[in-house]
Amino acid sequence: MAGESDYGAFTEKFIIQPSSSPDQELPLKGLTFAVKDIFDMEGYVTGFGNPDWARTHSAATTTAPAVLAMLSGGATCMGRTVMDEMAYSINGENKHYGTPKNICSPDRLPGGSSSGSAVAVAGMLVDFSLGELCLYYKLVVFLLMLHKLDQKVSFVTGTDTGGSVRVPASYCGILGFRPSHGVVSTTGVIPLAQSLDTVGWFARDADILNRVGRVLLQLPEVEPVKPTHITIAEDCFPLLSIPNHRVTSVLVKSVEKLFGGHIVKYACLGDYVKDKVPTLKHFKGDRLENQEYNVAPLAALSSAYRRLERSEFKNNHGEWVSTIKPDLGPGISERVWAAVRSTDENLDVCHSVKTELRAALTALLGVFSISFSPCYLKSHVTSDHGILAIPTVPGLPPKLQTEPPTLETFRFRAFSLLSIAGMSSFCQVSIPLGTYDNLPISVSLLAKHGSDGFLLNLVETLYGTLREQIDIAQELSY
Repeated sequence: MAGESDYGAFTEKFIIQPSSSPDQELPLKGLTFAVKDIFDMEGYVTGFGNPDWARTHSAATTTAPAVLAMLSGGATCMGRTVMDEMAYSINGENKHYGTPKNICSPDRLPGGSSSGSAVAVAGMLVDFSLGELCLYYKLVVFLLMLHKLDQKVSFVTGTDTGGSVRVPASYCGILGFRPSHGVVSTTGVIPLAQSLDTVGWFARDADILNRVGRVLLQLPEVEPVKPTHITIAEDCFPLLSIPNHRVTSVLVKSVEKLFGGHIVKYACLGDYVKDKVPTLKHFKGDRLENQEYNVAPLAALSSAYRRLERSEFKNNHGEWVSTIKPDLGPGISERVWAAVRSTDENLDVCHSVKTELRAALTALLGVFSISFSPCYLKSHVTSDHGILAIPTVPGLPPKLQTEPPTLETFRFRAFSLLSIAGMSSFCQVSIPLGTYDNLPISVSLLAKHGSDGFLLNLVETLYGTLREQIDIAQELSY
């Protein structure tokens, strides 16, 4: 278990040097990273966040390609990070290894399942000008770094199935990227639900986020492409427990300054999804619909996501859970056993929802031009460099020791947003937008499947202007 000086982020610390020559000029040269305890690393037991899992599994004989890519890119690995048990939570707690400390909000959850990964990035500050942490904790980390310069962590790899990168990124005030499904190898990564699993990463700096992404995605350096439009899901932002304009106004003003206000569009995402994803009607009776949601079709989408995740988790780990009966923490234990005892019903419907949603959102993010003829009016897609903006999570990070029913309600609400990328296979980035009531807030941008390089470039282009607008918004709030 990591010590207090590591904010509880690490399960074990070690150093693995880059596999390349120190004289080579590589994209990640000089950077350090940490690895979530879900990736295989040759000679180490992959713990999956649970001592019983570690006890019943042997050391890996190979290293996950995603980790090898980081080492080949010139980065140095600093160790393994804490995660929620079996990656089956978005809270960031672990009864066995402890809950990593949320540097910006010590009385709040760090978010999971990649909790240690997010804290490792947030706690090892490199560029202080970004303003991602509360001022007091910036000073603490800065003083700590003066004595531990050899232990800076520049970025961290993680996994994101239901929100395991996006949620802790939002809670900890850092950047978190979930790539398009299937574009980064998940070989050597313990699966949660294969049709939803992705390998994501965290960074404090948009440049590093982009550099890591280009290595993992094997992308060439290209000039950024201007977005054709940015669609604000105006029915999703009222889900926030803070004034939604505090988030949307910062984004819109930044976009207007860089690209012009004409590219900002608004849409009621729930109505659009209800119309374009007819298979969702099969999930109207699910108990999620009985919760207090403002966007009912997205609650139904969340239900479809959770049913698919539960089934694939059972197929992957049900036999091990039933045989070993592992010691699991509260919340996770109930969720795991519910999955193991579940029946695989209507899975074809879940996959139909995925297909329909991906097609619908691809159309939404396309640009339609109108062609006139004597007989009819025709529209067709002329570009696909559109962006969808939504909240990352439905509010501020929950407090530590929040009552389980309250956390479950928050979790249900969160998945109505998180399942959009999961079920469409789109890429998504969570971007910090400073603080509200001294707690971190964020916004998420989504792009169509395969547009990861476009989205990474956009974040880097937008980030400086966003920081300016965040400063203005926070000054006005005082």
